Amino acid sequence: MDPVIVVGAGPVGLSLALALARLGVPSVVLDETPGQEETRPARTAVLRPDTAAFVGRLGCADALESAGTRWAAWRIMRRRRLVERVAFAPRTPDDVAGPAPASPVHLPQHALTRALRAALAREKLAEVVTGSRLSDLEQDEHGISAHTRGPNGTWWRGSYLIGCDGPRSTVRKLLDIRFPGRTAVERHAVAALRCELPWPGEALLHRSPPRQGGGPGSEVSARPLADGVWRLDWLLPPGRELVTPDALVARIRDSLAGWSGEAPAEPGTGPGPDGDGNRRHGPGRLVPPYELLDTGVHTVHHRLARRWRQGRAFLAGDAAHLLGALGTQGLDEGLRDAENLAWKLGLAWHHGASELLLDSYQAERRGAVAARLRAADQALPLLRDGRSVRWRTVLPGAARGRSTLLTDGHLGRGPLGAPPVYARTPLAPPAGPADGPLVETVPGAPVVDVAVTASDGSVVRLHDRLGQGLLVILVAPGTTVWDRRHWQSAGLMPRLTSAVAALPMSAELLVTESYPGAAAHTVLLVRPDGHLVTALAGVRPEEMTACAEAVRGGTHGRGAGAARRAGSEGAPVPPAGGPAGRSTSGASGAAPEAGAPEASEASGGPGRGGSGEGTPGSHGATDGGGATGAGGAAGAIGAAEGRDGGAEGGGTEGSAGAAGAPSPVDPVGTSMLHSESD
Repeated sequence: MDPVIVVGAGPVGLSLALALARLGVPSVVLDETPGQEETRPARTAVLRPDTAAFVGRLGCADALESAGTRWAAWRIMRRRRLVERVAFAPRTPDDVAGPAPASPVHLPQHALTRALRAALAREKLAEVVTGSRLSDLEQDEHGISAHTRGPNGTWWRGSYLIGCDGPRSTVRKLLDIRFPGRTAVERHAVAALRCELPWPGEALLHRSPPRQGGGPGSEVSARPLADGVWRLDWLLPPGRELVTPDALVARIRDSLAGWSGEAPAEPGTGPGPDGDGNRRHGPGRLVPPYELLDTGVHTVHHRLARRWRQGRAFLAGDAAHLLGALGTQGLDEGLRDAENLAWKLGLAWHHGASELLLDSYQAERRGAVAARLRAADQALPLLRDGRSVRWRTVLPGAARGRSTLLTDGHLGRGPLGAPPVYARTPLAPPAGPADGPLVETVPGAPVVDVAVTASDGSVVRLHDRLGQGLLVILVAPGTTVWDRRHWQSAGLMPRLTSAVAALPMSAELLVTESYPGAAAHTVLLVRPDGHLVTALAGVRPEEMTACAEAVRGGTHGRGAGAARRAGSEGAPVPPAGGPAGRSTSGASGAAPEAGAPEASEASGGPGRGGSGEGTPGSHGATDGGGATGAGGAAGAIGAAEGRDGGAEGGGTEGSAGAAGAPSPVDPVGTSMLHSESD
């Protein structure tokens, strides 16, 4: 069986290759760079608890702890007033879940990429080939061939191919998949500096800071990194305003002076060194010492590829979507793409896969990202230009404040940032008896990370067991007080063990003392990516088998018809086969080398996979995107297909969306996102 080809060696491509290796699937990662990651302290990533756990399972847990930081709290200020403060649960040895939420992990993206590369270098089933730029693709009924240029230029043969090669994806262009959306939704000036701020270990979002005019659109955030480093982001006004080095330094000094508090002004003292080595910045303001490490300009684009699967080729990460306004994280979604796709390709590579299973990647992940973009597009007019729209026009029935919405985006909560719920997945099992909800987690939602006992008697976290196969969890209060030799042969365990062994896909049986909302003897079935399949009252072998068949894309899935409608528009994928490896003399029937099309999208960022929170340019650089305003209406991103005489249409930028209008971002059965240049 041919290996899986991964194009792009950013965090998403490397994570996908690692996840495949854990499943026994060989892969080749085509990296067009020399393989040396540039050190950029101002280019960082914020990983939510679920994506941080995924990266940790891939062998990078130590790097997350050493290079990353977990915040003690998140605070929002407006002018000089503290509006909201969210305290995070402290890290404990046993990671017992408490009432406080878990903190995100904030780290430089180069540290994350280097950790992933190091983990991949230890894998025998994965190979990273540097200096390999993709130039051509060929698909047939047995596999897919990719041609690369450069020192390692040759034809590569694979069973499947995943394009993780960033916003200007060559894979997407060769597949002729459009990438519509909006350019320059938001622009930020970015700086990484080492200093001391008044709230050590806590992240801050300061709205309308007095030192920067105090207008409704001004905003600056400060998020701590390891070793006393902070990343500061200033929201820039719409337009192509040049951010000069002097202007950026002035922003830094304004913000630091405003946060340092009042200091008595000495007669005749102006800006300049004072007696203790600090600098005064205006009357009575003291600028604390700081060391500037890195700067740049980060431009946020919102785009969504029309298709994420075409035959044996898939898109993931920034090649499939761009988002990042209002604190949302594009890398989070890219890592969720990798986790979702890896176990499905693992089943396909080892056992063959139905069209339903392969199509479910697009149905689940594209739907989740479209919902995220929709929520951000609807909230932007309110949060960036609150005077022009009413609350109930933008968010009908909402009673939450603007600060809460921003907190949701930055902390991964609510429609702007919470882990997705695949409620309409085509892999849902057939509806069972009307027993009512058995647990607090709804089917399709991520499961709670409770403590579980494995078959060897070890007590671990549930999330630590994800990624390999189906998990079957029995809720059995009192288990820990009994010796494992006794409870494994008592009660429901023998029958449940037999039922798990008979499932049509690999599964592991775990036991937990409790699960939120679950009664004793509840049985939970959990997908490899941590989403709940169903909860059953007791051991029901036939229903368990039907659920497992549905998860692997069998005929029992009640969403089969919806998946075919929402799935890939590409060619069917027959069972893979053929010789493995690469050919130095060309694949059978392959076309001669052809140059990749020139980039046509107006999206920024490097041509590689899985960008993090931003791609800052050089000090004082301008961004390369268009100048659409961040306060555009909800209708500015796009409209249903068929407008303007059947052409792909979209709302006019800057116009207000009408109350009660259909959602502008990929409503069911419509196209997605009007583009200025797609």
